[in-house]
Amino acid sequence: MTAIELEGLTKEYDEVVANDALTFTVETGEIFGFLGPNGAGKTTTIRLLLGFISPTAGTAQVLGRDVTDESALLEAKRRIGYLSDEPGFDEGMTGNAILNLHASIKGDSRREELLELFDPPLDRRVREYSQGNARKLGIVTAFMHDPELVILDEPTNGLDPLMRQRFADFLRAERQQGVTVFFSSHNLSEVRRLCDRVGIIREGELVTIEPVDALLRRSGKVIRIRSADPIPIDILERAGVHDLETSVSNADADPSTAFTECVFTFTGDINAVLEGLSDHELIDLAVEEAPLEDVFMRFYGGEDDV
Repeated sequence: MTAIELEGLTKEYDEVVANDALTFTVETGEIFGFLGPNGAGKTTTIRLLLGFISPTAGTAQVLGRDVTDESALLEAKRRIGYLSDEPGFDEGMTGNAILNLHASIKGDSRREELLELFDPPLDRRVREYSQGNARKLGIVTAFMHDPELVILDEPTNGLDPLMRQRFADFLRAERQQGVTVFFSSHNLSEVRRLCDRVGIIREGELVTIEPVDALLRRSGKVIRIRSADPIPIDILERAGVHDLETSVSNADADPSTAFTECVFTFTGDINAVLEGLSDHELIDLAVEEAPLEDVFMRFYGGEDDV
């Protein structure tokens, strides 16, 4: 059974289309990254899935329950954990009081385990919390009842690097136990480390869904070349070469020590580039994975931006 299934899910606010006929599935036991900048429609999708708002058209199911069927969705929510991008805790309550409230509603079989990992200051009132401490408390509330599906909206905002790494390790362990994670984010490096598949949303429309590895392959490789002699530009002006930058280093120094630098992104067979360079004295050659940010811009930028 799929954990989440959307079919033509649409949400309109007057003339604004926040979600435009979204259709995709999230498989049980995967970490699914839902990417897009602020305003792309990520949070609206999450609110639809949790029944906080009603769709204008289309359908969606979570854990096999229709999101428009209130009683069925309530049953599903007993097995769902949720962390909002703005948790909205009562600022006059202590962390302990908030956990006790959540425990009374949904249980807290994993409370102590999670507190050891994330350690929010339970005796302080939430109004005294930093953003990171509020986020840590939210993580505990999302997982304390041992859910099957967890929906996270920008879950690492405010966390320091050490806590981000701890949270990433925790999510991987949860996936190994069969937990499904729907993970909304605009932090691309985080998505690269965590997600099995990625969906990219742009202005309410789903642009693509692919495994993270496939997105990286589509983005090509960044090639950096340093040559002792000038490289004719026509060697590099070929199909698959993008964002070519060239420069001459040490131009004012002894000509024997001057060299040419080229940096570009290449989508294609790297051997074809190397064959064209065979007659040149290379000082250095580096082939690196293109940043996921570049992949993202290929879906968000216009043709000129790419």
